[in-house]
Amino acid sequence: MRSDAHNFSGNTTQSDAIAVARVICILGVVYVHAWTGLSGHELELARGTAQENLRWILMDVFGRSAVPLLGLISGWLVAGSRRTLDWREHIARKARTIVLPMLLWNVIALVLVCGTAWLFTLQAPTPPSLWWIVEEIFILTRNPDVNVQMPFLRDLFVCMVMAPVLVRTPGWTLAAVVAIAAAGQVLGFGAPLILRPSILMFFALGIAARRLGMAERVANWPLPLTVLPFAALMTVQLWLTLSGNEPRANSGLATLDLLGRAAATVCFWRISWMLARSRVRSVLLRVEPYMFLLFCSHLVLIWLGGPLLGRLTGPLGSKDYPAFLLLQPMLVLAVVIAFGAVLQWAAPGWARVLSGGRLTSQRRLRMPARKVLPESALTGLPEKRIV
Repeated sequence: MRSDAHNFSGNTTQSDAIAVARVICILGVVYVHAWTGLSGHELELARGTAQENLRWILMDVFGRSAVPLLGLISGWLVAGSRRTLDWREHIARKARTIVLPMLLWNVIALVLVCGTAWLFTLQAPTPPSLWWIVEEIFILTRNPDVNVQMPFLRDLFVCMVMAPVLVRTPGWTLAAVVAIAAAGQVLGFGAPLILRPSILMFFALGIAARRLGMAERVANWPLPLTVLPFAALMTVQLWLTLSGNEPRANSGLATLDLLGRAAATVCFWRISWMLARSRVRSVLLRVEPYMFLLFCSHLVLIWLGGPLLGRLTGPLGSKDYPAFLLLQPMLVLAVVIAFGAVLQWAAPGWARVLSGGRLTSQRRLRMPARKVLPESALTGLPEKRIV
């Protein structure tokens, strides 16, 4: 049988596949932070139960395992952009589309989440010091306690600062960067320069993939060839979790975890390419412009909305909780689309800033396909690819 990748315009296929990848990856991130209604100690006690196993599978398969693809796509795109070579203009653009919305959303999260915890009975962090607030907003040396997904944007910006150098480096130097970043992820070093070294690793791999033409090659691979390695590694990690081992507890298991993430990038890219020419393509492309907004705001919605809806379903362990868990990404998406539409109508300037430049005009949102490639996996204005 012929591959899904055949008989398609290169630009359109890749652009659509990237948009689809954003949707499935960022929706998957919601599972990582899904509301459970339990404390950390209570979650530990629930380990091994059917509902906690379901949560773990959703979290690792569709959440943590999909996120590396966003970093890889970012590296792939900057490697094909001429504007990356102009360091000053490149960094200024990324500061507008990555750093500025990150800071604004961190402030919004502190005001809404910490304010609600202070005024009412929400079980959420409250500021113990001024420095804690500074760290929560700017993410200087540690992961935040409230907007815990934002280190991805923080580290992505660090990668973007390095990008003008990385895209010029020879292959052996790029391989060394990948190896050092992988070692940092496994051995736990890299902070405070980069909090999650795996992001740099996959970013550099994306640049290498661009040079080697791997996006097109993987899109032509048989689907089972990309799914089976990922499924096998996830099965091993599930077994380790059920047997009481934490897959990231030592260097050997951390290496297994990193291999699982690498297999996930191949698997999810192949699936994204397949979905990009399926009947669901138009639906996915229509919601894609809201994905950056969803990524930045979903923790706020989960902090505030989870306990309210949880009163109807109960926490993890309750009879109705699995349905709530499965639906959380779709519930968050519905709220984000409504919020984004209202914001775009009432304050289009703020809509553009808070969405990382993704919500620009109603005309663009109605377009089912794009013939240009955006510059990063999450943010950036469209730009013609280099031929």
